[in-house]
Amino acid sequence: MGIFKRIKSIAVADINCAIDKMEDPTTMLKQYLRELEEEIKKGENALANQLFIEKKYEALIAEAISVIEKRARQAQLAVDQNEEDIAKLALQDKIAQEKKLTIAKATYETVKKQTTTVYAQVKKLKETYEELQQKKLALIARANVAEVTNQVNGSLASFSPESAVKGFARMEEQILNLEAKASASQSFYEMNRSKEAQYLNKALQDEVQLELEKLKQSKTTTV
Repeated sequence: MGIFKRIKSIAVADINCAIDKMEDPTTMLKQYLRELEEEIKKGENALANQLFIEKKYEALIAEAISVIEKRARQAQLAVDQNEEDIAKLALQDKIAQEKKLTIAKATYETVKKQTTTVYAQVKKLKETYEELQQKKLALIARANVAEVTNQVNGSLASFSPESAVKGFARMEEQILNLEAKASASQSFYEMNRSKEAQYLNKALQDEVQLELEKLKQSKTTTV
């Protein structure tokens, strides 16, 4: 059937090989699946139409059988009552209905075969779709790994170990310089603190001496 022509190229395509030549593999894979989804919808619609036609012919066959049986009874009743003309009319319609029944049954069998074919093709489309869905996941994963690998390799190619060593050496030199400045600053601070303590001690000597004299006088008075 015409609605299934596209699936042939999709089913037989070597996607694993073609993906390496695609500019954007993910986009192409999604496009394949979208086209396949459209074909599945067309197939399902065709199958629904076939099933409808089947039901229609089943109804026609059932109706024809019912009319044939009815006309047979009418013809027999007319014969029993010696009404030959009525019997002929009933038999005429019975024969016509039997011919219609034969044609309807033949057409019904053809429709059933077509329905079976359409069903098989839709089933194949769905199976192919599921298979491609699985392949899509695997191929997208491969594409992602390849992209990341290329990026890493590009970074490694532009990376220079010698430049990194020199850079670390410069940073180490700067840190040592900062540590030396910090150490010198701490030494100056401690020296200033020491001088300040000495200055304060000297400034308090008179007061300390005065308090000492007071303590000695208090001791003498107590004794």
